[in-house]
Amino acid sequence: MRQKDQIFWQHMAKFYTAFMSHSTPLYKSLCARIVPWLSSSMTVLELACGTGQLSLPLAPYVQHWQATDLSSEMVACAKARAGEMPQLYFSTCDATRLSCADACFDAVVIANALHIMPAPERALFQIRRVLKPGGLLFAPTFVHSGGLLARLRTDIMQLSGFRVYHSWSSEAFLDFLSSQGFHILEHATLGGPVLPLCHVVCQIDHEGDLSL
Repeated sequence: MRQKDQIFWQHMAKFYTAFMSHSTPLYKSLCARIVPWLSSSMTVLELACGTGQLSLPLAPYVQHWQATDLSSEMVACAKARAGEMPQLYFSTCDATRLSCADACFDAVVIANALHIMPAPERALFQIRRVLKPGGLLFAPTFVHSGGLLARLRTDIMQLSGFRVYHSWSSEAFLDFLSSQGFHILEHATLGGPVLPLCHVVCQIDHEGDLSL
């Protein structure tokens, strides 16, 4: 199933920036909430970077921003959009199979991806592994309000090959992160009622030791 998802995003890459343009105000609001948590000494790993919707505006605030995506075409589009940004680096990787060393990043960003992964707990396990003690996870994710319009929108998108594996509400998404060993530091629901976005900042909860 992951291979089918990868093929879909490879084909989607050249349309993705235009497709996401309607969400520009939402992403600006999201960036405004993330920036206060960043510092010029931080090393950040971004998973599922798409075509750079967060990479480009946020990378200047840190020392090193490693933007990655499962789709090499998405990465190519993001690189083309970025131009020369000394803090920003790109690579292709699967968020559930990271080759990074343990405890090597101050923060990890994974935006709007966990709900479209068949096994998001595998990505969160890897994120726990690569985060330094006290490191931050930013996991803004589209959630569902449960209304008819939200269900219709998702159904229409899935006809194109887009797959949603987890239709979380904001509360269910926060509960899921907590169940995977993360302590919620900040959260807010942004956007409109049709498909809201749950902005979340969290840290590893050292009270539990999860494994796969």
